[in-house]
Amino acid sequence: MDENAFFREATLRLCSSLAIEKGMSACLKHMRRYMPGHKLFLEYYESDLGALRTMAMATEDEGTPCDVLTPMEDLLLDGSIESPAPSDLDRVFCVNRAKGDPLSQVLLKRFQEPEESSILWIILAVETRVMGALTLIAKGVDRFTGEDARLFALLREPFTIAMSNTLEHRQVVRLKDLLADDNRYLQNEIGRLTGEEIIGADFGLKGVMEMVGQVAQLTSPVIITGETGAGKEVIARAIHNLSKRKQGPFIKVNCGAIPETLMDSELFGHEKGAFTGAVSQKRGRFERADGGTIFLDEIGELPPEAQVRLLRVLQEKEFDRVGGSRPVHVDIRVIAATHRDLGAMIREGRFREDLFYRLQVFPIPIPPLRQRLGDIPALIQHFITKKSREMGLGEMPPLAMGAMDRLKAYPWPGNVRELENTVERALILSKGKPLEFSELHSPPPGSAAQPPAVSGPESLELDSVVTAHIERVLKMTGGRVEGEGGAAELLGVNHSTLRHRMRRLNISFGRRSRTS
Repeated sequence: MDENAFFREATLRLCSSLAIEKGMSACLKHMRRYMPGHKLFLEYYESDLGALRTMAMATEDEGTPCDVLTPMEDLLLDGSIESPAPSDLDRVFCVNRAKGDPLSQVLLKRFQEPEESSILWIILAVETRVMGALTLIAKGVDRFTGEDARLFALLREPFTIAMSNTLEHRQVVRLKDLLADDNRYLQNEIGRLTGEEIIGADFGLKGVMEMVGQVAQLTSPVIITGETGAGKEVIARAIHNLSKRKQGPFIKVNCGAIPETLMDSELFGHEKGAFTGAVSQKRGRFERADGGTIFLDEIGELPPEAQVRLLRVLQEKEFDRVGGSRPVHVDIRVIAATHRDLGAMIREGRFREDLFYRLQVFPIPIPPLRQRLGDIPALIQHFITKKSREMGLGEMPPLAMGAMDRLKAYPWPGNVRELENTVERALILSKGKPLEFSELHSPPPGSAAQPPAVSGPESLELDSVVTAHIERVLKMTGGRVEGEGGAAELLGVNHSTLRHRMRRLNISFGRRSRTS
């Protein structure tokens, strides 16, 4: 027979599948054309445990992954695996009458084979380092010949390499699973540290959270609008955590913090050699967000070229890396946020109108802190607790008399972020005394053009608040009351009910609105 042909075909079949048990089954089917044998067992040696672990078993019909550990003393090997003689590394242990051989009896028992069997057994090693063992079992006695043992020995090297590759692949898969688990844990920790519980969800942000609940389970793009520091990222994380993608990544991109020359590379990645300094392939933020959510903060800062590529991602779910020739397909959800007036930017030619309408599927406006003064007590308590823990304070200082009134009278141009920094500054200055917030007597410089929410007794009337909210939503929808994306849909009320309320509040709509 042609030994080279036997060796080549056996090796090709063994390497025909990433699952080694399937490759072993294909290889055994080929081996049976030249020698007897109905089962093949592959084991690797765990030196730290001093044991052999069976990792796969195969017949000519199927392969099965295994995980059976056998201590060396149970195999009666007396350390010959740990420090084998050089001659043993080339030897084929052939037992044709297994009934009288102690080692064969142990092997047959652990492999659950009858005593009337024949065994071929070889040690798999790289140089002098033992990797494991390969066992071939045939039913009956006196089944194997010297020719069978010689052919079996030819497979020592391909099985050693295949086993080593399988162990490396399993390690990579295990580390990948660990990384995914760590990523989920870190995402949960980030959510907890940044405020998993949204303060004001039952009060000032109740309407926002109702909208979050409506859109979270969908895959539609969302755009969050609101002033700087109002909590747009917190709402974006809430949408992600309530969605079916919560086990996937949440990738945040601050569009205003990336230099325009690096924008394409950061967002979409690049191929090796795409430009000077591109020494290796790099995945961009969109590719890293595959299977999860990408949060594009300050979307209004995105340059025109990146806007075009973003539009393609939204429409076709694909993009090209810089220097790449093949499209990269991604499964992502896009959540954008901005404090800018995108409508004005469109009129000025600084933002694409088609991209705006693609993002404007479900807008969520976040009211500024001065319009939800009822949330301030809960926010103050939350930040005092959080900052006291971070600063290692033994006791949390109380609020001084009149402090809450000063906090509610202040316009908070920096919104929740400014409130958090104010609390931290007050804790540093208090030295254990009650927190006074005395510096909030007057608005900070540059905020005079931003009137406080309470300018007179009429500003607290319910009708005034409702009127302002309806007018804000109408402005978002371009005056459209009913239909998909209309004000009635965003407000969660019937369009006829909304029209009735608008008439009562003297809010113009339809022809009257266009005339005015």
